[in-house]
Amino acid sequence: MTDPTSDEPADWPTGRLLFTVVRRIEHEWNEHLAAWELNHAGFPVLLHLAGGPRTQRELAAVSGVTEQTMSKVVARLERSGYVTRSTDPADRRRRTVTVTDAGLSAAREAGRRQPAEDLTLRGLDERQARELRELLVTMVRAQRAGEPASEE
Repeated sequence: MTDPTSDEPADWPTGRLLFTVVRRIEHEWNEHLAAWELNHAGFPVLLHLAGGPRTQRELAAVSGVTEQTMSKVVARLERSGYVTRSTDPADRRRRTVTVTDAGLSAAREAGRRQPAEDLTLRGLDERQARELRELLVTMVRAQRAGEPASEE
């Protein structure tokens, strides 16, 4: 049996390994996104909105957060000039969120592939990077397959 307090990563369970790497990447990704006044919560919202306006409820569902949390994320994006909110003409209780030109530009610049790849794949050779990517795609697909069907 391995010591759960070990400092040796080879002794750690897979979950701890993943959590440790994800936290480092999240921290460094937030530093990268800060140049555009973005963070790991707001950036994907801009990507979701690139396909067209959505309600805050839809954004919360696709982002896997509560509507209250999404409201805060959208408010921050709105203060940065990256989105606008308007009342949904079909249902006055709903708020529709639309990305602005500045938001699309920020998403394109911040989302350039190479900085993200550099942050994520540090320490891996090309073969390892390809294998990791294949494993992660498999894990995401398995996760999605286990999710309940969307009611959108």
